[in-house]
Amino acid sequence: MLDALREYEIYLSGEKRASQNTQVSYMRDLRQFAGFLDEPLERADARSVSAYAGFLAERGKSSSTVMRSIASLKSFYSFMLDRGYVRENPVRGLNPARAERKAPQILTGQEVEMLLQAPKCTDPKGIRDKAMLEVLYATGLRVSELIALDADDVNLSLRFIRCNAAGHERIIPIYQAAAQALSNYVNKARRQMLCHPEEPALFVNINGGRMSRQGFWKIIKHYQEKARIQKQTTPHTLRHSFAMHLLENGADLRSLQEMLGHADISSTQVYANMIKNKLADVYQKAHPKARR
Repeated sequence: MLDALREYEIYLSGEKRASQNTQVSYMRDLRQFAGFLDEPLERADARSVSAYAGFLAERGKSSSTVMRSIASLKSFYSFMLDRGYVRENPVRGLNPARAERKAPQILTGQEVEMLLQAPKCTDPKGIRDKAMLEVLYATGLRVSELIALDADDVNLSLRFIRCNAAGHERIIPIYQAAAQALSNYVNKARRQMLCHPEEPALFVNINGGRMSRQGFWKIIKHYQEKARIQKQTTPHTLRHSFAMHLLENGADLRSLQEMLGHADISSTQVYANMIKNKLADVYQKAHPKARR
């Protein structure tokens, strides 16, 4: 596939005569998509592309940025199709409107409980999945931060997790149930799943290596379906739910900003605005004078 990428890069500069900026942009988009995938580029399907569009939108990318990324993928896979590297273009038919940024999806407390109870802790995989879901909701970590955690980043006795992202360390407490689920995984399942005893990753896949982002997306989708949750649920959905539930129960914005790792509090303010809108909607529907 490296040869195909190089061939495509030559095609952009040669046959297509794309500008230098366009070449750089297209290749950057392709490498980012390749980093998202848990499989080779030639095996990506429409579901993978759709999931990637949703992932970009939930990370706060503008609709124009998402659509540009999709355009880059469409051009690449058209080239791959012409050269016989793939049998169909997985981007064909993707509705650009689906890539538009939407309001964060929030799970109710009951839906969160349904999701957290979905894994059955009868084997190492179930114990791991339970721990990952509990930790994600307990901390509001980004999926990239969750899978980047090492075993040394966990302090079970004091019940906190250390996250290093973008050169900034933050300490995030975890509730008792999450600490217990994590303890069960570390002490009962992780050692059985490791390929090499010296593997530093906290969460590992069935091959014993570090869990991938795409791999965890599949885990979330599996338990969403198992729990019969109708809302589209992604790792970022639990991050949004973590933030909203904390604010609804009295957390202050500055503390939430620190736990979420937002560089700018305006990013955190989005959740406060959602709560205000929610309260205004409840008032409008419930107050007898407002309904007239």
